[in-house]
Amino acid sequence: MAKKDEKVDGYGAEDIVVLEGLEPVRKRPGMYIGSTGPEGLHHLVWEIFDNSRDEAMGGFADHIEVALLPNNRVRVVDNGRGIPTDIHSKTKVSALETIMTTLHAGGKFEGTSYKVSGGLHGVGASVVNALSVYTKVEVHRDGAIHMQEYERGKRKAAVKKVGTTKYRGTIVTFEPDEQIFKEMGWNWNQIVNHLRQQAYLVKGLQIVIIDARKYEEKLKLDNEVFLADFQLEVPSMSFYFDGGLVSLVRFYNQHQKPVHKNICYVEKEVDDVMVEVAFQYIDDISSRELAFANNIYNMEGGTHVTGFRTSLTRRINDYARKNNFLKEADENFTADDVREGLTCAISVKMREIQFEGQTKGKLGSVEARGAVEKVFGEALAMFMEENPDDARAIINKVILALRARKAAKAAKDSVLRKGALEGLTLPGKLADCQTNKAEDSELFIVEGDSAGGSSKQGRDRKTQAILPLKGKILNVERARLDRMLESNEIKSLVIALGVGIGDVFDLSKLRYHKIIIATDADVDGAHIRALLLTLFYRYFKKVIEGGFIYIAQPPLYKIKRGKEITYAYTEEEKIAFLGKDISMLEVVEEAEGEGTNEGTEEEMTEAEEEKGKKRTPKISLQRYKGLGEMNPEELWETTMNPKSRILKQVTIDDAVDADKAFDVLMGEDVAARKSFIQSNAKMANIDA
Repeated sequence: MAKKDEKVDGYGAEDIVVLEGLEPVRKRPGMYIGSTGPEGLHHLVWEIFDNSRDEAMGGFADHIEVALLPNNRVRVVDNGRGIPTDIHSKTKVSALETIMTTLHAGGKFEGTSYKVSGGLHGVGASVVNALSVYTKVEVHRDGAIHMQEYERGKRKAAVKKVGTTKYRGTIVTFEPDEQIFKEMGWNWNQIVNHLRQQAYLVKGLQIVIIDARKYEEKLKLDNEVFLADFQLEVPSMSFYFDGGLVSLVRFYNQHQKPVHKNICYVEKEVDDVMVEVAFQYIDDISSRELAFANNIYNMEGGTHVTGFRTSLTRRINDYARKNNFLKEADENFTADDVREGLTCAISVKMREIQFEGQTKGKLGSVEARGAVEKVFGEALAMFMEENPDDARAIINKVILALRARKAAKAAKDSVLRKGALEGLTLPGKLADCQTNKAEDSELFIVEGDSAGGSSKQGRDRKTQAILPLKGKILNVERARLDRMLESNEIKSLVIALGVGIGDVFDLSKLRYHKIIIATDADVDGAHIRALLLTLFYRYFKKVIEGGFIYIAQPPLYKIKRGKEITYAYTEEEKIAFLGKDISMLEVVEEAEGEGTNEGTEEEMTEAEEEKGKKRTPKISLQRYKGLGEMNPEELWETTMNPKSRILKQVTIDDAVDADKAFDVLMGEDVAARKSFIQSNAKMANIDA
C-alpha cells in the first residue's frame, strides 16, 4: 500500500478540482443547455422567458415582451410579481442575487409560490447569467425599482434601489458570451415560432416580440418597462389566443383538408395532473404530435405521449369493432394505422415533474401516462358517440391506412427480398467508393448523366461515390411507400444508403456519413433538391437529424484574368474580384459549354514596353448553369475537393415548422403555395 499522503500514479487530493459558484456551468455548458451551437444559444432565451411564463401560468402576469437589441442582447419583460429583493436568510444576500448567482436556487421547489412550473431545476436564470458576458436585472416591486448587474455570472455590485415605479414585474437583459458561443446571431423565425406556440398554451397571455437589433438611435431603457410603448418603427409580432390547444391544432391544419369537421378537445384534472388534449385528422399520410409538459415543448415526447397513443389505439379499435367496421376475423388497427394523418397537441401540467435531461426534451413522470390515458380515453369515446359522422370519417381514414400499410409492406418486402437474393447488389448506376468505412465515405447524388460522368472522372475514388439520378424523382409528400418504391431512382437511392426503410430502418447501417446533394444552379436543380429533401425528411429523418445530409454549392462563375483563374460562388464574390475598375477592363462573356478562352492576353511589343504602356488584360467570364458544363478537373477543384469546396449541412431546427413547410411547398394546396411564394419572393435568389 502507498504511504499516507503519497500520490498513487500521480493522482492525489490536490488533483480534485472543486468548482465554485457558477464555474461548473462555464466549464461544461453543454450539460445545462444541450450545446453551445445555435440551439444552445436560443435556449438562453427560452430559460428567461420560461420564468416569466411561469408567472403567467400562476395567474400573476398576463403580458410578456421579448426584445432583440443591438450587440446580440436580449431583453425579457413581464408584469408579474417581481423577483424578491430582500435578504435571504441562508445566503445573507439579496434573494435576487441568490437566484442569479446560485445553481438550484429558486421559488419552485416547495410548491408554495408556484403550483405549476417548467423550471423546477432552479438553474435557468443562473445558467443564463453564467454564460453571458453581461446581465442586468431590474425588479419593479412594492413601488420601488431594484437593480443588479453581472459579468459572466459574478455580480458587479450589490443590489441597489435605483428609483420608484408604478409598475410591477421583472426585466432581464443579457448578452451571451462569445467565448462560449462561437456562432452568435438570433434566428427571428425560430424565436417567433417558439413564442407563438407558448401563447397557444397559456390562455389569456399576450406575448410581444420586437426586433430592435438594427435600431440606430440609442435606446433609453432606464426606468422604462415595455419597449412597445416607444412605438419604434421596427419589426414586431404580438400573440394572444383564447382557444388554447384547439387554436393550435387549427393553426397547424390551416393549409390541410380535414377528414372530419369537429376538433376533439378535452381539459380535465385527475390525480393532481391537468390534462389538455386536442386532435383532428387531415387528408395526409404523416402525423404531427406536439407534446408539452408544464408548457415546455417535449421534442422527444415522453410518458404523456405514450398514454395518448395507447388510449387512441384502444378506443378506435373498440369503436370499430362495436360498430362492425372491423369483423371478428379482422386484425386490429396498429398504432401506426391510427396515427396516420393525425394532428394533435397534448399538454400536461403537474406540480412534481421529471424530465429526462436539462433541456427537457422528454417527459419522464410516470403519473402523466395514466392521467392522459384516463382523461383522453373517456373524452374520445364520448366524442365518437356524440359525433357519429366524425367517427365514421375517422374509422374510414384508419381503414385506408391499414390497407395501405399492407400494400406498402408487400412492396417493401419485395424490394428487400430482391436485394437479399442478389446479395444486396448495389445499383448499376452507382460508382461506389473503395473504402468500407462509413465515416470516411461520401455519396454525391448528382443530376443527370452529364454531371455523373464528370463527377465520376473527377472524384477521389477512395472515399467518394457517385449516384446520378435521371430527371426529377417522385414527389413523395403524398405518395405511400408502395408507390414510392416503384420508382427506380428512389429504389436505387434506398439500396445505396443501406439503412432500409420503414419499420426496418437502421441508422447504424448507413454506408456514407456524408450524403451530398449536388444539383444545377437553376430552377430545375432547385426543384430536384426540394424533392430529395422531401424524401429524406419523410422517410429518412434520422439521417438528417444525425447531420449526414449536405448541399453542395458549386460556383456560379469561372473568371479568368490573364493567366489568373478564380471561381466566384456568389454575385458579390464576382463583383469583389472584378473590382471598381471593371469599366476599364474588357470582359468576354463566354457561351455556355465553351470553356475559358485561351490566349486572350498577348505579349506587348518592345515599342510598347519602351513607351511604358500598360495593356489592359481581358477577362473571360463563364457563367455555369449546370455541373455538366464543368470538366472533371473543374468539378473536383470547386465542388468535390474537401480542401476547397463549400458544403451546407442540412439541419432540422424545428421539426414541426419544417413539416409545415414541406406541406405547403410540396403538397396539393395550390393557394397556400402561391401565397407562400408571393410572401417570400423578395428573399429568392433568381438568376435572370
